[in-house]
Amino acid sequence: MTLRIAILGAGRIGQVHARAVASEPRARLAAIAEPAPEAARAIAERYGCAIRSIDEIAAADDIDAVIICTPTDTHADLIERFARAGKAVFCEKPVDLDVARARRCIATVDEVGGTLMLGFQRRFDPDFMALKQTIDAGTIGKVEMITLTSRDPGPPPHDYIRRSGGIFRDMTIHDFDVARWLLGEEVTRVQASASVLTDPEIAALGDYDSANVILTTASGTQCTITNTRRATYGYDQRIEVHGSLGAVSARNQHRAEIEVATAGGYLRPPLLDFFMTRYTAAYAGEIAAFVAAVSEGRRPPTTGADGLRALELAEAALEAARTGNAVTPG
Repeated sequence: MTLRIAILGAGRIGQVHARAVASEPRARLAAIAEPAPEAARAIAERYGCAIRSIDEIAAADDIDAVIICTPTDTHADLIERFARAGKAVFCEKPVDLDVARARRCIATVDEVGGTLMLGFQRRFDPDFMALKQTIDAGTIGKVEMITLTSRDPGPPPHDYIRRSGGIFRDMTIHDFDVARWLLGEEVTRVQASASVLTDPEIAALGDYDSANVILTTASGTQCTITNTRRATYGYDQRIEVHGSLGAVSARNQHRAEIEVATAGGYLRPPLLDFFMTRYTAAYAGEIAAFVAAVSEGRRPPTTGADGLRALELAEAALEAARTGNAVTPG
């Protein structure tokens, strides 16, 4: 069976997913929906797919699944529409910026028996997957402490910050998902501290650019997350997991994995400096996992419930940062 997929949105992430679909043997990019004619035409010509409207895709018998890459405020409505139309749905995070709306959307998908996978690509990074396999194998014993470092080279445009939902819903939400994945149990307590250190305009927009979060589970296992919108040395993405028998870590990725030694010292190439280059393999991996789950009638590995729980943690972190109090999520 070849899964016939339509992509909604031909922006940066839509282009990434189009490339991933085109490279997946069990899938075919059948259509693109995009209001900007030139962007739609570029994908259609490159991958040989049709240009259709969202209405046409929803009604089409020759489309099995959709990948939603549209602005966040359209996600919930589109998820519900295509779930009701009988299409499997892959959607970029989050389901919605509002927890109540996200809950209603996921309930609708469940009511119609739909398939929904959320785009948390970090779970599909080869190094992070190897780290998770090491934990699951019991090599480091019981997980006791996790440190997640996620630092962007620079802040996004002010217009994006204005509509992103803030650093916890937009940036840290990936770390919340990874934390739940690695902890293996739900978070019961959230503490957070956040400030603006890189650009006063971010404060004027009601957001933060620097944050630290501590997540604690019922068993006492802890996860510390550190975020910043300014890492002058590149895209800093690291994980360290400490267990009762040892530790496992995933290091940063450089433009080339070499090291030069001279009389002046040891030198390495710079870090990768953009999320689309750092997570190229992860984006391909998550689309392959979506295709496999739909084709085989299995539950996708990152569900709407995962997206909801990560959003609830984001809400709890925001409240904790504003009040200075520990918050129970949910």
